[in-house]
Amino acid sequence: MQLLIIEDDAETATYLMKGLQESGHVAEHAATGPDGLLQAQAFGYDALIVDRMLPGLDGLSLVRELRSTGNTTPVLFLTALADVDDRVIGLQSGGDDYLAKPFAFAELLARVQVIARRRAAPAPEMTLRVADLEMDRLKRSVKRTGQSIALQAREFRLLEYLMLHVGQVVTRTMLLEQVWGYHFDPQTNVIDVHMSRLRTKIDKHSTQPLIHTIRGAGYCLREP
Repeated sequence: MQLLIIEDDAETATYLMKGLQESGHVAEHAATGPDGLLQAQAFGYDALIVDRMLPGLDGLSLVRELRSTGNTTPVLFLTALADVDDRVIGLQSGGDDYLAKPFAFAELLARVQVIARRRAAPAPEMTLRVADLEMDRLKRSVKRTGQSIALQAREFRLLEYLMLHVGQVVTRTMLLEQVWGYHFDPQTNVIDVHMSRLRTKIDKHSTQPLIHTIRGAGYCLREP
């Protein structure tokens, strides 16, 4: 990771630089708020470690300014201000985590790695499309050829799972575990009933069915 330490205490900054570099990361340092802000805006860091009490521009104002410009670089506040109210203010100002001094370097490193991973993780896709079938996962709506399709909650989850695994055969066991939350076979035809209802709603007005039964294996939603 490429990290920026914005810290006015030289001893703390040196300690952090040494520990991070020994852990295999690239660490740079800014000793004032204005310098830290300029560096954070100019370069693409994986995370920032920011003291709250900085000369020229305090850490809270620095992070607020970054966020106001759309900069989403993860921020770990590292500060002697350890009260609950201080932590809340730090998080509300745009910080991703908050660690009070004195601290253990192993904990700081773990926290930085966590907030950097969060940023790197891809956001889940909110709109799913297969041929002329479209699902909006936020609005909980489904359309085919532009026509709205009303689904019950379980039918929606069933279709969502099929669309997330488009082109793949999903087994009864997979559906029981992921859609119904069962880790055993209830020995009922609950899947068949819901799948029949779902297929009627999705495919009934189309000459190109999307949901298919794979005999002896399960079901598959695929392009025509």
